[in-house]
Amino acid sequence: MTADAFFETDAEHFIATGLTRGPWSPDHQHGGPPAALMARAIEQALPVDSAMQVARLTFDLLRPVPIGPLAVTTEVTHAGRKLYLIEAVLAAPGGPPLIRARALAMRTQAMTVPDAQPAAEGPVAPADAAAFEFPFFADGIGYHQAMETRLAAGEFGTGRVTAWMRMRVPLVAGEAPSALQRVVVAADSGNGVSLLLDVRHFTFVNPDLTVYLHRLPRGEWVALEAGTRAQPNGIGLADTRLHDEAGVIGRSDQSLLIAPR
Repeated sequence: MTADAFFETDAEHFIATGLTRGPWSPDHQHGGPPAALMARAIEQALPVDSAMQVARLTFDLLRPVPIGPLAVTTEVTHAGRKLYLIEAVLAAPGGPPLIRARALAMRTQAMTVPDAQPAAEGPVAPADAAAFEFPFFADGIGYHQAMETRLAAGEFGTGRVTAWMRMRVPLVAGEAPSALQRVVVAADSGNGVSLLLDVRHFTFVNPDLTVYLHRLPRGEWVALEAGTRAQPNGIGLADTRLHDEAGVIGRSDQSLLIAPR
Protein backbone atom coordinates (compact mmCIF):
# COMPACT_ATOMS: atom_id res chain seq x y z
CA MET A 1 0.00 0.00 0.00
CA THR A 2 1.35 3.42 -0.95
CA ALA A 3 -0.90 5.50 1.33
CA ASP A 4 -1.45 5.54 5.09
CA ALA A 5 -5.16 6.46 5.12
CA PHE A 6 -8.26 6.49 2.95
CA PHE A 7 -8.20 10.32 2.92
CA GLU A 8 -5.61 13.01 3.45
CA THR A 9 -6.47 16.66 4.04
CA ASP A 10 -5.44 20.08 2.84
CA ALA A 11 -6.76 23.46 3.93
CA GLU A 12 -10.16 22.99 2.28
CA HIS A 13 -10.66 19.43 1.06
CA PHE A 14 -10.33 15.74 1.77
CA ILE A 15 -8.02 14.15 -0.78
CA ALA A 16 -8.91 10.54 -1.57
CA THR A 17 -5.98 8.14 -1.86
CA GLY A 18 -5.75 5.03 -3.99
CA LEU A 19 -6.92 2.96 -1.03
CA THR A 20 -10.48 4.20 -1.68
CA ARG A 21 -10.52 2.60 -5.15
CA GLY A 22 -13.51 0.35 -5.84
CA PRO A 23 -14.02 -2.65 -8.11
CA TRP A 24 -15.94 -1.07 -10.99
CA SER A 25 -13.48 1.54 -12.28
CA PRO A 26 -9.88 2.46 -11.51
CA ASP A 27 -10.97 6.12 -11.34
CA HIS A 28 -13.79 5.74 -8.81
CA GLN A 29 -14.09 4.98 -5.12
CA HIS A 30 -15.71 2.11 -3.30
CA GLY A 31 -18.81 3.37 -1.50
CA GLY A 32 -17.54 2.61 2.00
CA PRO A 33 -14.85 5.29 2.46
CA PRO A 34 -16.91 8.31 1.24
CA ALA A 35 -19.92 7.10 3.24
CA ALA A 36 -17.75 6.86 6.35
CA LEU A 37 -16.36 10.35 5.62
CA MET A 38 -19.95 11.66 5.62
CA ALA A 39 -20.67 9.78 8.85
CA ARG A 40 -17.68 11.58 10.38
CA ALA A 41 -19.15 14.96 9.37
CA ILE A 42 -22.55 13.96 10.75
CA GLU A 43 -20.99 13.01 14.10
CA GLN A 44 -19.29 16.39 14.23
CA ALA A 45 -22.65 18.13 13.64
CA LEU A 46 -24.11 16.62 16.81
CA PRO A 47 -23.88 18.61 20.06
CA VAL A 48 -20.56 18.15 21.83
CA ASP A 49 -20.80 15.81 24.83
CA SER A 50 -24.40 14.99 23.97
CA ALA A 51 -26.00 11.61 24.66
CA MET A 52 -27.10 11.38 21.03
CA GLN A 53 -26.29 8.24 19.05
CA VAL A 54 -26.73 7.88 15.30
CA ALA A 55 -29.36 5.17 14.90
CA ARG A 56 -29.99 5.37 11.15
CA LEU A 57 -27.95 6.53 8.18
CA THR A 58 -29.26 6.53 4.60
CA PHE A 59 -26.98 7.30 1.68
CA ASP A 60 -28.14 7.97 -1.88
CA LEU A 61 -25.14 7.33 -4.14
CA LEU A 62 -26.09 9.57 -7.04
CA ARG A 63 -22.87 9.50 -9.08
CA PRO A 64 -19.55 7.66 -9.05
CA VAL A 65 -17.18 9.28 -6.56
CA PRO A 66 -13.84 10.20 -8.17
CA ILE A 67 -10.51 9.56 -6.49
CA GLY A 68 -9.57 13.18 -5.86
CA PRO A 69 -10.48 16.20 -3.69
CA LEU A 70 -13.86 16.20 -1.97
CA ALA A 71 -15.85 18.35 0.43
CA VAL A 72 -18.66 17.46 2.84
CA THR A 73 -21.32 19.91 4.01
CA THR A 74 -23.92 19.25 6.70
CA GLU A 75 -27.19 20.82 7.80
CA VAL A 76 -29.11 20.10 11.00
CA THR A 77 -32.74 19.98 9.91
CA HIS A 78 -34.20 19.14 13.33
CA ALA A 79 -32.59 19.70 16.73
CA GLY A 80 -34.80 18.30 19.44
CA ARG A 81 -34.23 17.11 22.97
CA LYS A 82 -34.64 13.47 21.92
CA LEU A 83 -34.06 13.46 18.16
CA TYR A 84 -31.65 15.08 15.72
CA LEU A 85 -31.99 14.99 11.94
CA ILE A 86 -28.92 15.84 9.89
CA GLU A 87 -28.43 15.98 6.13
CA ALA A 88 -25.04 15.82 4.44
CA VAL A 89 -23.80 16.29 0.89
CA LEU A 90 -20.52 15.09 -0.57
CA ALA A 91 -19.22 16.73 -3.76
CA ALA A 92 -16.05 17.42 -5.71
CA PRO A 93 -15.00 21.10 -5.78
CA GLY A 94 -17.48 23.04 -7.92
CA GLY A 95 -19.34 19.88 -8.89
CA PRO A 96 -22.84 18.50 -8.32
CA PRO A 97 -23.72 16.31 -5.32
CA LEU A 98 -22.19 12.86 -5.51
CA ILE A 99 -23.78 11.40 -2.38
CA ARG A 100 -26.62 12.71 -0.24
CA ALA A 101 -27.05 11.36 3.27
CA ARG A 102 -29.70 11.63 5.96
CA ALA A 103 -29.09 10.68 9.57
CA LEU A 104 -31.35 10.15 12.56
CA ALA A 105 -29.70 10.46 15.97
CA MET A 106 -31.55 9.48 19.13
CA ARG A 107 -30.96 10.36 22.76
CA THR A 108 -29.52 7.49 24.80
CA GLN A 109 -30.40 6.84 28.42
CA ALA A 110 -29.19 4.09 30.75
CA MET A 111 -31.95 1.73 31.84
CA THR A 112 -32.78 -1.93 32.38
CA VAL A 113 -35.00 -3.50 29.73
CA PRO A 114 -35.94 -7.08 28.84
CA ASP A 115 -34.56 -8.57 25.65
CA ALA A 116 -37.46 -10.22 23.82
CA GLN A 117 -35.22 -11.58 21.09
CA PRO A 118 -33.49 -14.92 21.67
CA ALA A 119 -29.74 -14.65 21.64
CA ALA A 120 -28.54 -15.27 18.10
CA GLU A 121 -25.53 -17.47 17.60
CA GLY A 122 -22.81 -15.19 16.35
CA PRO A 123 -20.09 -15.91 13.84
CA VAL A 124 -16.83 -17.55 14.84
CA ALA A 125 -14.28 -15.12 16.21
CA PRO A 126 -12.11 -13.22 13.72
CA ALA A 127 -9.04 -15.12 14.92
CA ASP A 128 -10.74 -18.40 13.93
CA ALA A 129 -11.97 -17.19 10.52
CA ALA A 130 -10.09 -17.68 7.26
CA ALA A 131 -8.13 -14.79 5.74
CA PHE A 132 -9.75 -13.53 2.53
CA GLU A 133 -9.27 -10.83 -0.12
CA PHE A 134 -11.96 -9.79 -2.60
CA PRO A 135 -10.91 -11.25 -5.97
CA PHE A 136 -12.78 -8.90 -8.31
CA PHE A 137 -10.77 -5.68 -7.83
CA ALA A 138 -8.91 -5.06 -11.10
CA ASP A 139 -6.33 -2.65 -9.68
CA GLY A 140 -3.76 -3.81 -7.17
CA ILE A 141 -4.23 -0.79 -4.89
CA GLY A 142 -7.68 -0.24 -3.45
CA TYR A 143 -10.26 -0.70 -0.74
CA HIS A 144 -9.73 -4.48 -0.72
CA GLN A 145 -6.16 -3.92 0.54
CA ALA A 146 -7.08 -1.27 3.09
CA MET A 147 -9.60 -3.59 4.79
CA GLU A 148 -8.65 -6.85 6.47
CA THR A 149 -11.33 -9.45 5.69
CA ARG A 150 -11.91 -12.92 7.14
CA LEU A 151 -14.58 -15.41 6.05
CA ALA A 152 -16.51 -16.74 9.04
CA ALA A 153 -19.29 -18.75 7.33
CA GLY A 154 -20.58 -19.66 3.89
CA GLU A 155 -18.91 -20.11 0.52
CA PHE A 156 -17.94 -17.00 -1.42
CA GLY A 157 -19.96 -16.63 -4.62
CA THR A 158 -23.09 -18.39 -3.35
CA GLY A 159 -24.95 -15.26 -2.30
CA ARG A 160 -24.85 -15.86 1.47
CA VAL A 161 -21.63 -15.32 3.41
CA THR A 162 -20.55 -13.99 6.80
CA ALA A 163 -17.28 -12.06 6.87
CA TRP A 164 -15.39 -10.08 9.49
CA MET A 165 -13.87 -6.77 8.35
CA ARG A 166 -11.63 -4.19 9.98
CA MET A 167 -9.74 -1.13 8.83
CA ARG A 168 -6.01 -1.48 8.26
CA VAL A 169 -5.61 2.30 7.92
CA PRO A 170 -7.37 5.37 9.37
CA LEU A 171 -10.24 6.98 7.53
CA VAL A 172 -8.57 10.41 7.71
CA ALA A 173 -4.81 10.67 8.10
CA GLY A 174 -3.77 11.36 11.68
CA GLU A 175 -7.18 10.50 13.20
CA ALA A 176 -8.37 7.40 15.01
CA PRO A 177 -11.67 6.28 13.41
CA SER A 178 -14.80 6.35 15.54
CA ALA A 179 -17.00 3.30 16.11
CA LEU A 180 -19.58 4.70 13.68
CA GLN A 181 -16.95 5.22 10.98
CA ARG A 182 -15.69 1.66 11.45
CA VAL A 183 -19.11 0.14 10.83
CA VAL A 184 -20.07 2.40 7.91
CA VAL A 185 -16.82 1.85 5.98
CA ALA A 186 -17.53 -1.91 6.13
CA ALA A 187 -21.32 -1.90 5.70
CA ASP A 188 -21.18 -0.91 2.03
CA SER A 189 -19.47 -4.25 1.34
CA GLY A 190 -22.59 -6.32 1.98
CA ASN A 191 -23.18 -6.87 -1.73
CA GLY A 192 -19.52 -7.74 -2.29
CA VAL A 193 -19.37 -10.19 0.60
CA SER A 194 -22.59 -11.89 -0.58
CA LEU A 195 -21.60 -11.91 -4.24
CA LEU A 196 -24.08 -13.97 -6.27
CA LEU A 197 -23.53 -12.86 -9.88
CA ASP A 198 -20.48 -13.54 -12.02
CA VAL A 199 -18.63 -10.20 -12.22
CA ARG A 200 -17.36 -11.17 -15.67
CA HIS A 201 -20.91 -10.95 -16.98
CA PHE A 202 -22.77 -8.58 -14.61
CA THR A 203 -22.36 -5.40 -12.62
CA PHE A 204 -24.41 -4.94 -9.44
CA VAL A 205 -23.85 -1.38 -8.26
CA ASN A 206 -25.71 -0.25 -5.14
CA PRO A 207 -27.26 3.23 -5.58
CA ASP A 208 -28.11 3.41 -1.89
CA LEU A 209 -27.10 2.19 1.55
CA THR A 210 -29.09 2.29 4.77
CA VAL A 211 -27.53 1.38 8.11
CA TYR A 212 -29.55 0.84 11.30
CA LEU A 213 -27.67 0.62 14.59
CA HIS A 214 -29.22 -0.14 17.97
CA ARG A 215 -25.76 0.16 19.48
CA LEU A 216 -22.31 1.11 18.27
CA PRO A 217 -19.69 -1.60 17.74
CA ARG A 218 -17.03 -2.28 20.33
CA GLY A 219 -13.59 -3.07 19.06
CA GLU A 220 -12.09 -2.95 15.57
CA TRP A 221 -13.95 -5.83 13.91
CA VAL A 222 -17.39 -5.69 12.28
CA ALA A 223 -19.04 -8.83 10.87
CA LEU A 224 -21.34 -8.72 7.84
CA GLU A 225 -23.81 -11.63 7.77
CA ALA A 226 -24.93 -10.87 4.23
CA GLY A 227 -27.28 -12.28 1.64
CA THR A 228 -28.03 -11.15 -1.92
CA ARG A 229 -31.19 -11.68 -3.97
CA ALA A 230 -31.28 -10.88 -7.68
CA GLN A 231 -34.35 -10.59 -9.90
CA PRO A 232 -34.64 -10.88 -13.70
CA ASN A 233 -35.95 -7.30 -13.82
CA GLY A 234 -32.46 -5.98 -13.03
CA ILE A 235 -33.13 -5.10 -9.38
CA GLY A 236 -31.62 -6.84 -6.40
CA LEU A 237 -31.19 -6.47 -2.66
CA ALA A 238 -28.27 -7.13 -0.34
CA ASP A 239 -29.52 -7.58 3.23
CA THR A 240 -26.91 -7.68 5.99
CA ARG A 241 -27.01 -8.30 9.71
CA LEU A 242 -24.16 -6.49 11.47
CA HIS A 243 -22.23 -7.90 14.43
CA ASP A 244 -19.33 -7.07 16.66
CA GLU A 245 -17.59 -9.68 18.80
CA ALA A 246 -20.20 -9.18 21.55
CA GLY A 247 -23.28 -9.75 19.36
CA VAL A 248 -25.66 -8.15 16.89
CA ILE A 249 -25.44 -4.35 16.55
CA GLY A 250 -27.87 -3.64 13.70
CA ARG A 251 -28.32 -4.23 9.99
CA SER A 252 -27.73 -2.64 6.62
CA ASP A 253 -29.47 -2.86 3.25
CA GLN A 254 -28.46 -2.00 -0.29
CA SER A 255 -30.59 -1.82 -3.42
CA LEU A 256 -28.73 -3.32 -6.36
CA LEU A 257 -28.86 -2.03 -9.93
CA ILE A 258 -27.98 -5.12 -11.96
CA ALA A 259 -26.81 -4.86 -15.56
CA PRO A 260 -25.17 -7.24 -18.03
CA ARG A 261 -21.67 -6.27 -19.13
